[in-house]
Amino acid sequence: MTKFKSDEDVVACVLGHIANNTTDRGAKVWREPVENYRSPERLERELAVIRSGPTPFCPSVALAKPGDYIARQAAQTPLIVVRGQDGKARAFKNACRHRGSELVIGKGCTGAFVCRYHGWSYALDGALLGIPHEDGFPDIDKMANGLAEITVIEQNGIVFVVHQTPDEDQTSAHAMLSGLPQVLKDDQIVFGESEKFIEANWKLFLESFLEGYHIKPAHKETFYPFGYDNLNVIEFCGAHSRVTFPFRRIEQLANVDPKNYDVSDKLTYVTHMFPNVILAELSHHRTLGIIEPLSVSQTKITSYHLTKSTDEAGRDAAIDAAKRDVAFVNETGQQEDIAAVSGIQRSLNSGANDAFNFGHFEPAIVHFHEQLAKRLEAL
Repeated sequence: MTKFKSDEDVVACVLGHIANNTTDRGAKVWREPVENYRSPERLERELAVIRSGPTPFCPSVALAKPGDYIARQAAQTPLIVVRGQDGKARAFKNACRHRGSELVIGKGCTGAFVCRYHGWSYALDGALLGIPHEDGFPDIDKMANGLAEITVIEQNGIVFVVHQTPDEDQTSAHAMLSGLPQVLKDDQIVFGESEKFIEANWKLFLESFLEGYHIKPAHKETFYPFGYDNLNVIEFCGAHSRVTFPFRRIEQLANVDPKNYDVSDKLTYVTHMFPNVILAELSHHRTLGIIEPLSVSQTKITSYHLTKSTDEAGRDAAIDAAKRDVAFVNETGQQEDIAAVSGIQRSLNSGANDAFNFGHFEPAIVHFHEQLAKRLEAL
């Protein structure tokens, strides 16, 4: 599987594009039927694709110690992901085996899960521990009534979930992740989390991250003064992709030895982890954004904001800088993107378009739709 370029190679590509007034171009164009953004039947099949492969659920550091858990919907399935006493992350469907009540909401740290409805309790490994007034359930096999477990793959600093039982073959899931780099290193800490709901199809929002063709028109007074018009490096790694958005100050590296490059404030990497997750690496922080389809026209974005851990003396300053980074993105460019895709959503039923046209400047979007079509066909 092809791997992403090194920082040095990315900078060389960017400087070449600046000198030649060029950008990365794709070999193909793509027409995506508008009906694929409107059809509930199509969405159900897309959710099946999301459930079938490894998708990021949270950063590993969000489950820092035994008993740490996060409960939320993933691909419209209520899940709990928890760090066990053995240090292993596990995922369970968030449903008591008595009558299906949700066990926990949100996040926390616990030694066991106790159902709030009737008090059935479960260990961190999912085993059924106790049933109040157990003599009322003479035929219950405790061994067979632990929490319903699904597969977790933890690597590259991320906890991935696969909506299959752990005893099913995970060869294809591991293959999908084999070429991804260490996108979240061990030195990261979570300093913020957020949830956002938007009135737009999940793919419309995802597509806004995957091209720089819109930077000047859509972000004329926010992102564009710091960046370029339609200048990107675009790479593929299996079903995944990475789009580089350089800042103008990258030109400071033109006369620097590549061995001494520091790109931390010179560019933004946007990695798309197929099918529905974006990792944006900015100057002072990284954001892992999980884009969850709620309906054909509603999407929930769960975001984890991370920054590099420092010693205690510098931690507050580092987190303050990271928070300013997040605020700038959220209050400017992201709002502009949400406004744009919400407008597209409102036009979907107008009949103006029977298909959307993606051109040579949008190869990461073309790649996404190709990969999605391939996996839909394989269902």
